[in-house]
Amino acid sequence: MNTRLPTAPPADAALAGASPLQRLQALPQRSKIGLSLATLALTALIAWGVSAGREPDWKILYASLPDKDGGAVIAALDQLNVPHRFSDGGAAILVPADRVHDARLKLASQGLPKGGTVGFELMENQKFGTTQFQERLNFQRGLEGELARSIMALQAVQAARVHLALPTQTAFLREQQKPSASVLLTLYGGRTLDRSQVAGIVHLVASSVPDMQTKAVSVVDQNGNLLSQSGENVAGLDAPQLQYVRQAEQSLQQRILSILEPIVGAGNVRAQVTADIDFSQSESTAETYAPNQGSAPATVRSQHLSEAPGGAAAAGGGSPGALSNQPPATPTSPVNGAPGAITPPSAAGAAAGVKRDAVTNYEVDRTVKVVRNATGNVRRLSAAVLVNHLALLGPDGKPGKLAALPAAQMEQINALVREAIGFSKDRGDSVQVVNAPFTVPAGEAAPQLPLWRQPEMQELARSLAPWIALPFLALVVIFGLVRPAMRAVRQPQAPRLAATVQDAIELGVPAGGGAPKIRVEPDADAPALLPTAQAAKQQARSSQLDNIRQIAKQDPATVANVVRNWASQPS
Repeated sequence: MNTRLPTAPPADAALAGASPLQRLQALPQRSKIGLSLATLALTALIAWGVSAGREPDWKILYASLPDKDGGAVIAALDQLNVPHRFSDGGAAILVPADRVHDARLKLASQGLPKGGTVGFELMENQKFGTTQFQERLNFQRGLEGELARSIMALQAVQAARVHLALPTQTAFLREQQKPSASVLLTLYGGRTLDRSQVAGIVHLVASSVPDMQTKAVSVVDQNGNLLSQSGENVAGLDAPQLQYVRQAEQSLQQRILSILEPIVGAGNVRAQVTADIDFSQSESTAETYAPNQGSAPATVRSQHLSEAPGGAAAAGGGSPGALSNQPPATPTSPVNGAPGAITPPSAAGAAAGVKRDAVTNYEVDRTVKVVRNATGNVRRLSAAVLVNHLALLGPDGKPGKLAALPAAQMEQINALVREAIGFSKDRGDSVQVVNAPFTVPAGEAAPQLPLWRQPEMQELARSLAPWIALPFLALVVIFGLVRPAMRAVRQPQAPRLAATVQDAIELGVPAGGGAPKIRVEPDADAPALLPTAQAAKQQARSSQLDNIRQIAKQDPATVANVVRNWASQPS
């Protein structure tokens, strides 16, 4: 039995001359929805990329503003329509770089930021009827604000507050109370003030208030540490003395490390030194008198000699003779004269009839000695040194087990430590050197964070993520939505299987069974083929066969059912 069915023209003949818009309209509803969503997603990605590429260059407008001033500045920027944002952590307010100066001038015209302190501008807004107490209070507030502003001019000071205690001056008190001040400093992270800077702040405050002494000014940092220590602390030492002790101990510790690290290796030794230093001052004065003994002559300071006629001379009369005309003998000193050859002046005068008195004063030896002991003398030193065990090398050349140092080497280390710190047995110094294993071996490196957990890599990933995600999302949209829709536009729709089989193929089952015979013939309504168009006919048949193969590949089950039904029919 031969069954003949008319063949249909090629499936893409209907849309061969159609425009792209007609092809889009001929798409299924599902393809149209996917193509629309892809278009919207690509438009959004392109718009986001353009806006991200035009991100303005943000600059700092103000940094570290108080919350009150920060809120006022943000409100003013909103009124001025100035775009703004906060830096990481909210420590600074950022605006576009081309509007920084303009925004600052406009905010300054509104008196922003006001700042956390006020100065003498309080005196400009005095109201009528202000009492003397209010005027005095405003003056004190203004003075505190001006001092705080001056202190905040230091590079290490982030904020400052000054509190003044100004007693009321009155003429009815004999002893007036002196003013005092306290300063609270907030330093930037990692910044410190040395003694000279703290002294400068103290003198700045003391010089700004009449009758204020430097010892009445206290300076405290944000951690509650007293920076200006005018008196003695609990240990009896003031700040300079404590600093001197710390410097001395650190110097001795560095000496120990410098001499032992070349022997045991860097990181294998720990040292602590305690220095007991005497800061007491003492002064002694001594006077010594040397006796006038020996062969050294004494120095005559003064001498007095007086003569007067005696009673025996007046009683004896007569003409003067040779004896009476002779001068009296020179008296000799008991020190310079020879022993036993001294004639007392009274006896000589009595013999001559003249009364003589001689007074001689000699210099006495006197030695004055003043001794002042220097401060900062070391009373005693105590040193504790801990040395790590020696790491033995294994067969592979890597550090293996730890072993204690030999006794001879420990003696050498002990001797080196004693010489390094200037050990003195008379002073009572002590040195203890201990060899023990450290908890963490020196050769073991500290664990490092993985590359993906390092903060700098995370920050780099955050900055590059948008630019990597943008092309990735675009590719997903293109290959997931756009490409299938465009493929459907380029290729014609698959004809329905039943109509195509009925219109395009002729299936014949030969008599007696066997495989069906397929014969393709043109449609009766189609124009007749000219004899000269034999090649075109063969090409059309080839195209029909290709369509049949494609249909069989797409839905082989249906084709099998059709062939089975036709094969089951009687011939």
